[in-house]
Amino acid sequence: MLCDDYKRVVYFFLDGSVSQRKAAELETHRRDCHDCDERTLVHRKLRAFVKKRLAPLSAPEHLKVRLVASLRVGD
Repeated sequence: MLCDDYKRVVYFFLDGSVSQRKAAELETHRRDCHDCDERTLVHRKLRAFVKKRLAPLSAPEHLKVRLVASLRVGD
């Protein structure tokens, strides 16, 4: 496998959306290639950062109580 091939599919590899056979090939290449291993680590960190930033936030409890109370008044 060439590094260019790895670069094209690293996102799919990290998503787990490649076949088991392809994942094994990619994993072997990653283990043998320092640059692709570093690239994978960077992509994993970036994905974790984005996922954390996009995590749903819950409204504070006092706001929920006020909203429910205001909806009941409107009935």
